[in-house]
This record gives sequence, C-alpha cells and structure tokens, in this order.
Amino acid sequence: MHEVSLCRQLAAAVTRATGDREVEVVHVDVGQLRQVVPEAMRFAWTFVVKDTPLARARLELRLLPATLSCRDCGASSRLGPELGFDCRACGSADTALTSGEQFVLTAVDVRTPTPADDRDGRCETGPGKGDRDGALPSA
Repeated sequence: MHEVSLCRQLAAAVTRATGDREVEVVHVDVGQLRQVVPEAMRFAWTFVVKDTPLARARLELRLLPATLSCRDCGASSRLGPELGFDCRACGSADTALTSGEQFVLTAVDVRTPTPADDRDGRCETGPGKGDRDGALPSA
C-alpha cells in the first residue's frame, strides 16, 4: 500500500512547513492516474500521524480527473475507465496528457493560539492571531 509512504512524506513536509503551529486540515490534490485509493489514504494518514503533533489534522483530498488534449483537433477530454489515450473527438493518437498525475500539497489550515486580551478579557483575532491562513510560510 503506497498510501502509507505518501502519507509519511506528506506529514514530513507539513511538519517542516508549519513548525509548532497546530494543523487543522491538510489539503492535497490527487490525480486519477496516481492510483491512490482515497479511503486507504485517509486511513494511512491517521496511522502515520498518530501520537505526533499532526494527530488532530484532517486530510482533505481533491480528486482530479485525467484529461487529454488532442494535437490534431485541439479537443480536450477526460480519460475514461478504459484508459484509452486516443482523442474522443477525432480518434487521433496524437494526444498529450494535461492532467491526472498530480500529487500536490495545496494548502495547510493552521491555528495559532492567541493570548486573551488583558484589558477587556476578549480574545483578539486577525492575521497571525488565530485565524486560518491557509498558506505555507515563505522560506
């Protein structure tokens, strides 16, 4: 099950990118041709992150279809279950795969703890003060 090794790599990348911030959701785009079984991937994620700082993080997968572009007629079409690479519009074999091989960490939702405002007892919120920023830190 290659989902476990994918999750290990993903967890390492998320940990490097987020430091000590609490991770709520990890967003990943997965192409149809990656042969990832979503249920197996989610199960592997819970197994890999158990007893780590990512243990409460949820894995969100966005499944992307495989698509072809025909060099002869310009048509774009989704790859069907038979995985034939000929153009659906004109039958040409001169096609290029334009989508479907992705495995991309697209965003991480983090939460940064905020201290209570001592003056009025309310918690402040705003950028960098507990909001989900959905962005990885710049290097």
